[in-house]
Amino acid sequence: MLTKRIIPCLDIKNGRTVKGVNFVELRDAGDPVELAKIYAQQGADELVFLDITATNEKRKTLIELVEKVAEAINIPFTVGGGISTVEDVSMLLAAGADKVSINSAAVRNPQIIKQMADEFGSQCIVVAIDSRAVNGKNLVHTHGGSKATTIETEDWIKEVVELGAGEILLTSMDHDGTKAGFADELLSKVSQLVNVPVIASGGAGNMQHFVDTFKNGKSDAALAASIFHFKEIGIPELKGFLKQNQIEVRL
Repeated sequence: MLTKRIIPCLDIKNGRTVKGVNFVELRDAGDPVELAKIYAQQGADELVFLDITATNEKRKTLIELVEKVAEAINIPFTVGGGISTVEDVSMLLAAGADKVSINSAAVRNPQIIKQMADEFGSQCIVVAIDSRAVNGKNLVHTHGGSKATTIETEDWIKEVVELGAGEILLTSMDHDGTKAGFADELLSKVSQLVNVPVIASGGAGNMQHFVDTFKNGKSDAALAASIFHFKEIGIPELKGFLKQNQIEVRL
């Protein structure tokens, strides 16, 4: 049985880690390089680094910061934010990223997923999806969650996997930062639609929420930010709790 992964997420703005609620009201959460180092030492399985204002500010992810984080850790590392070309991916992988996460650029030009997967392999390409319920439908949002589209989340997930996405990072905007639990109903639906790993994101508030998303949401990995940044839950304790609940994790 594949082990379930625990993934801290570093949302970066102006070179600092930040965290908000429902994608707004950001507050400082520390130095990304220091946090990355701590999480790797604590037993995080992977790290995700998202330059959250890169797309809105129409600029590229901070390459130097990526290099510093990559030097500080020995676990897989996914980078996202403002990535829109094959060249962007090439530069980030050269800077030390193991995978890249694309979101708005994929919605603008779905074929870019295929181009990136053909060039670097599907295992490097994570498609991040920010989803919010609107009038009873789950709709994809872009530009750091600030722009709604008419694309239904489930349809989009099927399309991106057909185009070559190797992994889905699904953030429920309705759950993000609320600490009320992951969107397990949606995650379960999505996990059964596709045969690539699905990472749950948005809503982690306690250790039981992780158990629930692995059991009920059928998630392959769970991503969280503020509960780790503000030391509400430690990764070693969380993994011990998951093990007690018969969930396979790497200790």
